[in-house]
Amino acid sequence: MGIFITPGFIATLLPNRAAILGVWALGGALALFGALAYAELAARQPEAGGEYVYLREAFGGLAAFLTGWTSFVAGFSGAIAAGGVGVAAYLDRLIPGVGNVTPIASAHIGPLSVALSVRALVAIAVIMALALVQMRGVALGRVLQNSLTVLKVSALLVFAAVGFLVTRVSGQPAFASDVPVRATSWLLALVPVMFSYSGWNAAVYVAEEIREPIKNVPRALLIGTVGTVALYLALNALYLHVVPQAQFGATVGEVAAERLFGAAAGVLFSVVAVVILLSSLSAMTTAGPRVYFAMARDGAFVPAAARVHPRFRTPAVAIIAQAVWSSLLVLSGTFEQLLTYTGFGVILFSALAVLSLFLSAARPPRPRCFAHWGYPWAPGLFCLVGFAIVINTIVEAPGVASAGLGVMAAGVPIYWWVKRRAKSKRQRADYCLASSPRYVIVKSS
Repeated sequence: MGIFITPGFIATLLPNRAAILGVWALGGALALFGALAYAELAARQPEAGGEYVYLREAFGGLAAFLTGWTSFVAGFSGAIAAGGVGVAAYLDRLIPGVGNVTPIASAHIGPLSVALSVRALVAIAVIMALALVQMRGVALGRVLQNSLTVLKVSALLVFAAVGFLVTRVSGQPAFASDVPVRATSWLLALVPVMFSYSGWNAAVYVAEEIREPIKNVPRALLIGTVGTVALYLALNALYLHVVPQAQFGATVGEVAAERLFGAAAGVLFSVVAVVILLSSLSAMTTAGPRVYFAMARDGAFVPAAARVHPRFRTPAVAIIAQAVWSSLLVLSGTFEQLLTYTGFGVILFSALAVLSLFLSAARPPRPRCFAHWGYPWAPGLFCLVGFAIVINTIVEAPGVASAGLGVMAAGVPIYWWVKRRAKSKRQRADYCLASSPRYVIVKSS
């Protein structure tokens, strides 16, 4: 998703052609190292929930809760909100006016400003529609996701291949800036880059619903990550060759298509971009609620999040709750704020999840466990750079970092409240997702 909505933001942080390609390559290497680590973690613990499960086993209930809490408040929900806004921005080229940001109504709730615009309404409509599709069952959601993915990959491959054929006869690169950049700017730029690559860990969230997860989850992680990194590097090289620095904005892909093939191609590219964004939004709408489901199943979140639809066998309450919160983020934040806010939490907890591999590696391995290449150097480098990005964000963007850390800290009293409430109710219930190989009992404490 981020390949269409982050290049302009990255170019403002790194106004240097070589640095832009370098940061995408570095981010791709980190994504691959992370995928290798997650593959082993998923093989050891093939359960729904992703980072929540790994941090629960390595660092305990509170740390696990905070990653799930941050995923709900900012991680998945913020990314979904940003993607919804991106869809509205590209649709504006096809249907003029749907990306209008002029407020129809606005309100101030303490320090929070909420504005309703046409763009916000379109973004919210997209978010809610995808939530309803995913709520109606794994089969329908899989058909939608697979169809969008095939269209996405095919369109990007054709665009990149034909674009490079055309640029072979063109002159010098349009983006020729070689302004020196600081190391701290690289670290800041890695936040949106890692946001763009964030789909590399999607398979672990639904590991419990995948057949033969010990074999298939690592395969999905590695194939998906390598393919995505190669494609994103090619697209960025193409953008830099044909798009001037002044036009490197949120719709850089559309500008590249117009400069290569004419105005009609720009319109066609907007259609492709909408399909790609919808594919990413659909995946996140599926993955996020599995985290909240796993938390509630452990008694670490509101019990309603563990309820499955009696007919469709999906975590319906968790899906709708995520969609509602994402819609509120659309109303209350700008795109850049949502992007930075989301990236900060994603990188922090991804680094902690990979760090948990060093702790789980000291325990007896499970049968047929995936052992990844590069251990311990690859996961160690992922953790080192991840924590460096977090520290740099705190120093260079203290406002954003403080807000993110404040939300994480707000989860601490909520965790203790939820745990105390779960003990007092002493519930017993069966929770099972569609295609899940097992039922899990939430026992009384």
